[in-house]
Amino acid sequence: MSGPVTAVTRTECRRTIRTVAGDRTKLLVLAGIAVVAFGPITAVALLLLPALGETIAAGEFDAETVATATDVATSGAAIGWLFLTLMAAIRTVTTVADVDEPACLLVSTRLRSVVVGVIGAELVLFSLWFLPAAIVFAAAFASGAGTVLPVVVAPVLVVVLLAGSLPVGFLVGIWFRHLITVYEPIARFRTPLLVVLAVAYFGSIATGWFDVVTAELFSLLGDGPLGWPGHLVLLAVPNVGGSSVAAAAAVVGAVGIAGVAVAAAVPSARVHWFADPARTADGTVSGSSTAGSSRLERTLSRVGSRPARTVAVTAIRRTRRAPIRLAYAAYPLFGALFFVQDVIRMGRLPAYVAVLLCLYAVWGTGVLFALNPLGDLGRALPAVLTSTLSGRDAVRGRMLAGSLVGVPLAVLVALGAGVASPLSLEVTAALLVGTSIGAIASPALAAGVGAAFPRFGSVTVTNNREAVMPSKSAFVVYTAGIVLPAGAAGLLYTEAAPLIAEVSAALLAVTPLGEAATVSPTGIETAAWVVLVAGLVAPPVAYLYAVERFDRYVLE
Repeated sequence: MSGPVTAVTRTECRRTIRTVAGDRTKLLVLAGIAVVAFGPITAVALLLLPALGETIAAGEFDAETVATATDVATSGAAIGWLFLTLMAAIRTVTTVADVDEPACLLVSTRLRSVVVGVIGAELVLFSLWFLPAAIVFAAAFASGAGTVLPVVVAPVLVVVLLAGSLPVGFLVGIWFRHLITVYEPIARFRTPLLVVLAVAYFGSIATGWFDVVTAELFSLLGDGPLGWPGHLVLLAVPNVGGSSVAAAAAVVGAVGIAGVAVAAAVPSARVHWFADPARTADGTVSGSSTAGSSRLERTLSRVGSRPARTVAVTAIRRTRRAPIRLAYAAYPLFGALFFVQDVIRMGRLPAYVAVLLCLYAVWGTGVLFALNPLGDLGRALPAVLTSTLSGRDAVRGRMLAGSLVGVPLAVLVALGAGVASPLSLEVTAALLVGTSIGAIASPALAAGVGAAFPRFGSVTVTNNREAVMPSKSAFVVYTAGIVLPAGAAGLLYTEAAPLIAEVSAALLAVTPLGEAATVSPTGIETAAWVVLVAGLVAPPVAYLYAVERFDRYVLE
């Protein structure tokens, strides 16, 4: 590569690595995902691959097994190419196409050098993930097969797949980003469009359609050009054999696809990077938003004092203009993926899912506007603290904003969940009342916790969007303040103390404490009552603390 290309590649790689390495939370999350998602698979593969290699080297299989292995290798290569292309396109939309300091970079360097350098950086970064894994798995197989060829071919296969997919992903991603950021008819509805795509993606996983589509592609693409890289694997496997012509065509095809995609990506990048962003309602106050604020003010005209109403309207208005601030409130919804298949199989909501949905509505009401009452003020914090606004009005305003949005939502969720589940009318009514009261009380709890653990700096929500979010400590403490009392209430309602005592005794019996440690049902019930009472007392105490904290807060 030329000097400018190398400089762009090196700079982009260094910037990405520093961004990840400088965020300990992101590192821990990535490490956790790697351990949970890939740890068991890796352990099983390292145990089975040497034995598989020995079996194949001994020739202990028939022609049908060879045909199956060929299909798996070629179809797997095709699916891998599609996966890498999709990942490259997503990264292009979210990060890669949003180059840092474009006014400097695009003027000081040839556009082609920038495009090739950015794609080269993606090739290096993807290789850091996939090359070590491929080499480890190939070495495990090679140790049993008694040949070094898999270790030699594995890096070649990874490079062929990456070289053929990443430029295509960049090309697709930059045009999609252009549509949602520059082309005004689509950019105007960018947020709903992305929400629909996210719901469709995760919905397809939860309902099983993703597996069905993947299986169809697996059977259709293996015999085509996308499956040719699989013959590289087959050539390295003893007694199986692959097509050397297809393997050579895979290498040549990857180079050709990369060249064509880069040639098309250069003018595409020129169109996108030198275009003016579309003007949407995200950064301006349109007539409709002004009218909506007026209706909101009229709705709140009889509730609370004027300063509290102003705080509530301001909080809701700011969130409407920048909904990315509430992205964290949707994180628990990813857990719904584990329940969707049960719901589809049963044809109705299980009772426990109905309760969890109501609990989420209560939790979400508190995190909407009240979990960071000081940090959300941003640069206006000094002006607000020195104004005549009292802590009582500031906290009540945020509680009012949360309840105004959360209580109707809580009512709808409780009614819908009760009707769609096997819960009786009496239980549904109790769930409705409890959810509504919880939606009123949770903003008070959130305000106190957020005042105790404020966050003033912005954090990266997505790869290229930042927002001021509540601190991790506030999240943990607030969530515990909702979940623990709810769990205690559920334990007392279901009279599960004897069962929990029995399970606890069985677990303690295998510890060094042995049978000397006992847990009585009465003790568990007493602890549950203590937690429940503490949870009921916590919201008013948290509210008083938040008011006191706001009135006495001093800027450092």
